[in-house]
Amino acid sequence: MTQAHTVQSPPIPAVVWPHAQRAADFSAWLTHLAPAHGLRIESVRSASADASFRRYFRVDGAQGSFIIMDAPPDKEDCRPFVKVARLMAEAHVQVPQVLAWDEAKGFMLLTDLGAQTMMQVIDREKPEANQGLYLQAVDALIAWQTASSPDVLPPYDEALLRRELELFPEWYLTRHRGVAVEGDVRRTLDEAFKCIVERNLAWPSVYVHRDFMPRNLMVAMPGAGLGVLDFQDAVYGPITYDIASLMRDAFLSWDEDFCLDITIRYWDKARKAGLPVGDDFGEFYRGVEWMGLQRHLKVAGIFARITLRDGKPQYLADTPRFIHYIRATCERYRELKPLLRLIERVEGIELANGYAFGRI
Repeated sequence: MTQAHTVQSPPIPAVVWPHAQRAADFSAWLTHLAPAHGLRIESVRSASADASFRRYFRVDGAQGSFIIMDAPPDKEDCRPFVKVARLMAEAHVQVPQVLAWDEAKGFMLLTDLGAQTMMQVIDREKPEANQGLYLQAVDALIAWQTASSPDVLPPYDEALLRRELELFPEWYLTRHRGVAVEGDVRRTLDEAFKCIVERNLAWPSVYVHRDFMPRNLMVAMPGAGLGVLDFQDAVYGPITYDIASLMRDAFLSWDEDFCLDITIRYWDKARKAGLPVGDDFGEFYRGVEWMGLQRHLKVAGIFARITLRDGKPQYLADTPRFIHYIRATCERYRELKPLLRLIERVEGIELANGYAFGRI
């Protein structure tokens, strides 16, 4: 007598899950998808994780590899990712294609843009050797910006700029540094933040990636241009933002000569493409500096939050870079001197004249 056997889903290899039900949901979803895409379930392995609750796995298929996004729906909303992926693809920017999406469970199958980021192939010791890569990034950025249209993405308005700036006093100053944000400290921040918001909102709006930097740019097939990742937080806001992200990176610093060179090349290409960058490069560069200041205050707060709330201390290791950027910009503008003195007191930095842009 032949014994009946229950057909079970193949086991998913060593990927750690927060609870058994999510592991079972993933196994069932992937098993269902496998035949249509020739997926080899046993090949699932970690690809990367980011500062959010999203995780990424790589899985082999008959014609190459694919990426799986694990985004728990109670913590991550994938709808912006899907929307912006479509907008970027329509703008002829290379992004992952969504092949399958279980919206209720938070699993997504994507095309794979490769395993090498721009950050991984950059030569940190020879800035000029990276000019070609940065100009590819500039081309992708301009393609994205020229596709801009109002009322499609959330506005990067005063309310959002202020919410982001408040991350700095809440998480970096109060929780990380133990500074009481009241009295003169609060007044200094309020005056600086008012000026920062006004300067940044003076620039025309375009599509903004919001984290356009080498860690999120993929070196894909030769001749295919750079691929773009981590775009789900895109908004419609100041045109100065993404070039500031690219050249004042959260994880990498360049001398100002190289930053100027690439920013000038971006500005010239953007002008020829009809983008609203103005006819005075000096004015545009000042706009990039003010936008970079907003970003670095925000990121310092975010990295403190990720460390203290989410238990990921590796991000806070880059804090000296943000403080360096913040001080360098504040040193250039009279209205930012009170903020500069506050930062120096908090960081225990001796006051000095002639602070340079430099590298860190």
